[in-house]
Formats: sequence, structure tokens, C-alpha cells
Amino acid sequence: MAQDGKIKKRSEQRREDTWSTEDLYPSDEAWREAFETVKKEAPALARYQGRLAESGQVLYAYFQEKEKLEEAVERLYVYTSLKSDEDTRNSVYQGMKGQILSWLAQWQQSMAFETPELTQLSTETLERFYQEKPELELYRRLMDVVQRRKAHTLSQPEEALLAAAGELGDAPDQIYSVLANADLTFPSAQDISGKLHPLTNGSYGTLMRSQDAELRRDAFRNLYEVYGKFENTMAATLNAHVKQNVFFSRARKYGSCLEAALDRTEVPVSVFHQLIDSVHRHMDTMYRYMAFRKKQMGLEELHMYDIYVPLVSDLEVDIPFDQARDEVIDAMAVLGPEYQAVLKKSFEQRWMDIYENEGKRSGAYSCGAKVHPYVLLNQKDTLDSEFTLAHEMGHAMHSYLSNANQPPVYADYVIFVAEVASTCNEALLMNYLLSRTENKKMRAYLLNYFLEQFRTTLYRQTMFAEFEEKIHQMAEAGETLTADILKKEYYGLNLLYYGDAVAMDEEIAIEWARVPHFYYNFYVYQYATGFAAAIALSQKILQEGQPAVERYLQFLKGGCSTDPISLLKMAGVDMTTPEPVDRALEYFARLLDEMEELMA
Repeated sequence: MAQDGKIKKRSEQRREDTWSTEDLYPSDEAWREAFETVKKEAPALARYQGRLAESGQVLYAYFQEKEKLEEAVERLYVYTSLKSDEDTRNSVYQGMKGQILSWLAQWQQSMAFETPELTQLSTETLERFYQEKPELELYRRLMDVVQRRKAHTLSQPEEALLAAAGELGDAPDQIYSVLANADLTFPSAQDISGKLHPLTNGSYGTLMRSQDAELRRDAFRNLYEVYGKFENTMAATLNAHVKQNVFFSRARKYGSCLEAALDRTEVPVSVFHQLIDSVHRHMDTMYRYMAFRKKQMGLEELHMYDIYVPLVSDLEVDIPFDQARDEVIDAMAVLGPEYQAVLKKSFEQRWMDIYENEGKRSGAYSCGAKVHPYVLLNQKDTLDSEFTLAHEMGHAMHSYLSNANQPPVYADYVIFVAEVASTCNEALLMNYLLSRTENKKMRAYLLNYFLEQFRTTLYRQTMFAEFEEKIHQMAEAGETLTADILKKEYYGLNLLYYGDAVAMDEEIAIEWARVPHFYYNFYVYQYATGFAAAIALSQKILQEGQPAVERYLQFLKGGCSTDPISLLKMAGVDMTTPEPVDRALEYFARLLDEMEELMA
């Protein structure tokens, strides 16, 4: 929804409200020329096949040439990804994205010799190479990771076969994205006065926060009725995604899909299960929060379409983008002038695409391109949109600082730490707003928002993670994930996580069909672990000051220069213990105490 409340066409957006894709390529034609150049240059790397064990000089030259080509390929992909997300119905950019993905799968197949050859290098050989070519030391950590995964690396022909299957493996996610974002349309939702409101995946969240119960109920039922009509297609698509995860994990000799997914980011499986166990131990606070919400709203029954409504009902909070931008910048003053200066530059140089338009991808994300990060938003002038801005700019700053301080090989941080920087920004923004609020009603409004962050991130994302593990376990046992099976499992988890205070609407059973992150292969648990780590780090920054800030900035600059658990330990948080999650949920209970007192 655009700044005037009307969902515009892409062509109607103001240039200053759109991201600067011209920083990647000035035109589509420039992209096509660059693509042709890459296609001509890429085959040259094949001359290294069978030669990586020759000498340190050859291995170093290979890494250097590959890095240069990878940067060019990433630039090509980012451009088509951003342009296709501007309007998912635009066949030109969908076609360009398909071209680069198809070529990328072929290129990866041609590069399948790399990992098998690298894993065959003995420790003694590598040490000799480091002595022969001191510059090769740059890649020591990379080689240590490759050697650690030796048991899961196949022969060259097998690796080539898996690389060739990569494009097929991406198909379920692409099919889902086009179906959910481009093809599905929803009936408008009607409010109590009979006025109709446009309903899209993007506007749904705003409608769920309306004080009009009739509007919420109509939007809820209309949205899930449409998803329900396509439940078998949605189930088949998700089943295909899970089955390909099973195929690739077994091909690489992992014990489970979960183990395979977490191994990529060097995170112990115990961290995943520890999160679920900790949340289960604190379920009583969630039930207490739902009961409090039901009481405050004066409802005989609290439905799933009631749980997003601000509890401070008579406070109008309209936050234009310019105000949100200024407050986010001011809130980050605790992180120092350098951090603030880059943040200001991001707005001046159009790193973000701000408003919703017809066909635009829903939600929000940050893309850490080397030229500079890009951020997709669907601004609604709400408090939620302000925190979304803070969240995505946390990702963007993490990418910017890692790219600026790490060589290309270690610039990309792994997913496990990705949500830490974004959520830390949100926590610092919340502290900033609360510290400047003397009005009890506004304080209660902000506390309600913060409580919702705990509910939707620590609890809900953990529920998503538990659902994801369950359906993968089913697929690993040979079951087909039908719509009925998926709905039953999802509905049961909602009962467990929300408790008796909520009248569980049957429509919620199909909610899994509108969650794109289920196609990201065990991504969602990291929202919860990242949230817990971020709460701990933000508290340290606010309480300890500069020493904690320096540790945190070093973490942001760390990229993947060491494993994520070690990076967080250096910042001051140990995620191998239950303490961060337990402490965060204890903080949730204290915030609820204050909220109950304020609302009394």
C-alpha cells in the first residue's frame, strides 16, 4: 500500500521511493552484455580441473580467479532478483532471473570437481602449500571447513550430478513464490460499516491489527478461504521441497535433513533442540499473556484474528516513513557515529524500495550485495513498519560492515547470526522510544508491541521450527505430506503454543501455506535464537556502554571469519547453553508484569 493508501502500479512509484538498481547495472541491456561476458569467461576455470593438488601457487590462483567470477555472477543474480521482486508479474524479469538460475546450475555442475579435489588434499600437503605460497594462508579457514565436511563430499561424477539437480531443487520455492505472490488474489475485506478494504498478502498484517473485529474476521476468513482452495497444490509444492531436502541430505550421507541444514552453518543440532526445550519450559508465560489479552479485549472468546490487535485501543499511532527513518537513525546513536553515518548514507543513496505496488513481493528483506545492500519494504506508516525498517537496516549494516572489513571469501555471514543484528536494532529502537515516553498510555502501547515481538519471534518462530522438523521427519519416514497431514500437524502445534485462552479457528490449520520461510530449509529457528542473542547483546550495550559496543561492532565486521558460535561468544553470548533463551523469556515475563500493572 502506497503512501496515500492506494496500491499503485510499479510505474506510478516515485523514483526517490525505489531502490537504485542502476548501481548494479544502468540498464537491462548492460546486464545482458555482462551476462554474455561471464558466460564466455566462466569456462576458463575448467582448466584447473585435476590440477588443484599441483602446488600452492596453482591453488591460490584458482581461488583468486573464482572469487572474481563469483562476484560478477552474484551481481547478475542480484539485479534480476531485485527487478523481478518489484513486480512478480513482469515476465521480462522473471525470464532474466530464470536465465541466470539455469546458467548457474550448469556452471555449478562444471565446477563440481572442486570439492572432491580439495577434500583429497592431506593436512601435510596443505601445510606445504601454505609454506610455498604464504598468500594462501588467506584460505586456511575455508580449507578447514572443506576438510571437516569430507565425510559428506562425494566423488566428482556424483558431485556433478547433484549440481545438475540443483535447478530442479529450487523449483518448489519458485513455484510457490509465483503462486502466492502473483497468481493468488483475495476478495476485499468488509468492515463493520460495509466499506471494502483491499486484501493482499502485504495488506493482511495491517488489517489484522485493526480495532474493527468484523474487518479482522472477514480478512482472516477471506485470506484462508483462498489458500484453502489451493491447499492440495500448496501441499504438493511443500512436499516436493521437503522431499528434495531428504534426497540431498541422504545423498551427502547425513543422518537427517536437520543435521545437513545446520552443518552448512556450523551449528550443533543440540542448539536447535535446546531452543524448543527452553520455549516449552516457558509456555506458561505465553498462556498467561494470551489470557491477559483476552481479558483486556473484553472478549468471551479470543480468536486467532484477535491476537495481533494493539491492546491500547484508543491511541492512534501514525508514523510516516520520514519519521520512522529519523527515529531509527537517532536510536542507533548508542552504536557510535560511524554506524550512524553509514545508516544516513543508506537513505540518501536509495538502498531501499519503500512502498507496496501491484505485484510486488510481499514482506521485507535485505540483500547484501557487494556494491551496497538493498532492502525491500512494504511501508504502511505503522509502528510495525518502523520496526521492520530497523530490522532490515540491521541486516544491511551487518552486510555493509562485513563486506568492508573482510576479504570476499569471508564477507558473507552465515544465516545463524543473520537475525542477531536485525533484532538488536529492534531492541535498541524499543529502548529509545520507551526512554522518551512519559505518557503511560504510549508506554503501554510500546510494551504491547515488544511483547508481541517475543510472541511472534521466540514463540511463533519456534513453533514454525518444530513444524518444519516434524514434516521432515515424516518425509524421512516415507510419508507423503498431504494437505490433511500438514493441516493436522500445524493445527496441533497451534493448540500447544497458544493454550486454552484462545478459541482455535479451524482456518489457522492452513496457515503453513502462506509462510514462504518453510522453503528456506530450517531457516526459521534462527529468528528465535537470533532474537534471544540480540536481547542479550542489546542489554549489554545499554548497560556496559563502549566495551560492549566495540565487541558488538567486531561481531558485525566478522563475516564468517570464524564459526558463528565463536563469533557470538566473542560478542558476549554463548548459544551452546540454554541461558540466552531462558533469560530472554524471563525478560518477557517481566515485561508482562509491567504491562499488567500499567493496564490495571
